[in-house]
Amino acid sequence: MARNELRPIVKLRSTAGTGFTYVTRKNRRNNPDRMTLRKYDPVVRRHVDFREER
Repeated sequence: MARNELRPIVKLRSTAGTGFTYVTRKNRRNNPDRMTLRKYDPVVRRHVDFREER
């Protein structure tokens, strides 16, 4: 039960508006705010920012 509370599964959605998502886990204790990562979006074929959605 502690696994789901400390490291929840989050979806990272592309800010390019393509609707492409990555699924990952994050440590809620270290990163309580919404996460933003720069990752590859294969729809637009370049690296863009991906923001966490809940």
